[in-house]
Amino acid sequence: MERMKYRAEIDGLRAIAVITVIMFHAGFKYFRGGYIGVDIFFVISGYLITTIILSELDRGTFSLVTFYERRARRIMPALFTVLLASFICAWLWLVPADMKDFSRSLIAVLSFSSNILFRQTSGYWDTANELRPLLHTWSLAVEEQFYILFPYFLVLMSLYRKRWIFGSFMIIAAISLAAAQWGAYNEPEAAFYLLPTRAWELAIGAGISYYFLYREQELQTLLSEKD
Repeated sequence: MERMKYRAEIDGLRAIAVITVIMFHAGFKYFRGGYIGVDIFFVISGYLITTIILSELDRGTFSLVTFYERRARRIMPALFTVLLASFICAWLWLVPADMKDFSRSLIAVLSFSSNILFRQTSGYWDTANELRPLLHTWSLAVEEQFYILFPYFLVLMSLYRKRWIFGSFMIIAAISLAAAQWGAYNEPEAAFYLLPTRAWELAIGAGISYYFLYREQELQTLLSEKD
């Protein structure tokens, strides 16, 4: 299988997602649903990570150490820059009570659990959140939790039940979407912040990746045989 090629259209989709989120937070009335950009990012992440892992598994070159090392090199420099800048600003301008709250969120970011903290302490649109400069890291925490768990799942499925991989993505997506729909009316903060109710978006991206890696080729083969 060929190495994954650069996909310019994915970067374009990322740009659209970023713009919608920025415009939403800037208060533009035509972007009141702009937070959908986060949903787009989760689908993209599911697609890219699945493509990388399955391609390397097929070539026999996948390594968990290498995978996590690449993720760290991609995420950590920008993350630590943001954390440092946020800490300096918080030290200069936040009152002690808010600085204590900031310190808790700083620890949560470093432990990949800021989504859990923010789910426990607030709703996303609370007025007090204007004084929480690290609130946006909840989505990064969801992705980091996904990065920790998902490679092990794919490795095990590839070793023992590879033909069930696509079906497992669809089952995960269905269960997660049902939980998210229930949570939207009963536990909205949990549905918004936590991995189990966001997994359906990641699973959709993973399913798209699997289709383009395997199913599309199989479908083309069947059609050519009929000709």
